[in-house]
Amino acid sequence: MNEVNQVDEENQYIVEEADEENQVEAENEEAQISENEEFVIQEQPKKLIMSDVWEQYLTTAEIRKEDMNRLVMNFLVVEGYLEAVEKFQKESGTKPEVGVASISDRLAVKRDIESGDLEDAVEKLNAINPEILKTNFSLNQQRFIERIRIGVTIKETFNFAEKELKPLVEQNLAFLEELEKTMAILRFRDLPDIPEAERELLDNSRWFKTAAEVNAAILTSQTGLKCPKLLDLLKMLTWTQNQLDEKVEYPRMSVLPTGQLTVINPPWPSE
Repeated sequence: MNEVNQVDEENQYIVEEADEENQVEAENEEAQISENEEFVIQEQPKKLIMSDVWEQYLTTAEIRKEDMNRLVMNFLVVEGYLEAVEKFQKESGTKPEVGVASISDRLAVKRDIESGDLEDAVEKLNAINPEILKTNFSLNQQRFIERIRIGVTIKETFNFAEKELKPLVEQNLAFLEELEKTMAILRFRDLPDIPEAERELLDNSRWFKTAAEVNAAILTSQTGLKCPKLLDLLKMLTWTQNQLDEKVEYPRMSVLPTGQLTVINPPWPSE
C-alpha cells in the first residue's frame, strides 16, 4: 500500500512539473508573439498615396447638385442672409427649411436683444415660441440686469428674480452661481466703483452673447440645428483627416477655406 501511494505521489509530481513547464513555455511563446507584433507595428510604414491617385479618387465621388444646393441654402438660412435666401431660392429652386417670414422674425428678435430692447424682443419671441423664454436663463438674467441698470426698485427686481429666475435655477443648479453673481449687483448699484466680476455683467457686450444664445434656441426649435450643416461637415472632415494621419500619408486638405491640398509626389525623381 505504501508503495502504491509513493508511485501516486511521484506521478502527481511529474504531472505538476510538466504542467509548470508547459505554462512557462506558453508564457514565453506569448511574450515572443507580443514582441514580434510590437516590432511589426513599430516598423510598419505608412501607406503613401500620390497626388494624382488622390485626385482620381476625388473624381469618383458622386456629389449631387441638389445636395450642394441644400447645404448652401441651410447656411444662408442659419446665418440669416434673408435677401440671399430669396435670390438663391429663385435661381436654384431650392426651398428653405423654414419660411422667409420665420427667418425675418428670428432676426428681429436677435436685433432687439443686440440693441438692448429686451422687452420688445420678449414680445416677439413669445409670438414665435413662448417656451424659449420659459427655459432660457441667459435672456431672463439679462432682463434682470436691465432692470437694475434703469433703476427699478429693489422690491420689483426681487419679484422678477423670484418669478423668472428662481424656477430656472431650481430646474438646473448649474445656474446658481450665475444667479448669485447677478444678485450681487444690487449691493453695488449705488457705488461709484463696482467690482470687476459684477461690472462684466453690466457690460453691453453681453447683449450680443445673449442674442446669439436666443438665436440658437429659436433655430433649434425651428430646424433642430444650432449651426449650419456645413460647419458639422468641416468638423467631420477634420476628425477624419486626423484619423488618416496615423496610417496614411496623403494630400491632406491643409487650408479649409480654399480647399487647398498638400502635394504628395513620388519619392523617386521623375524622368
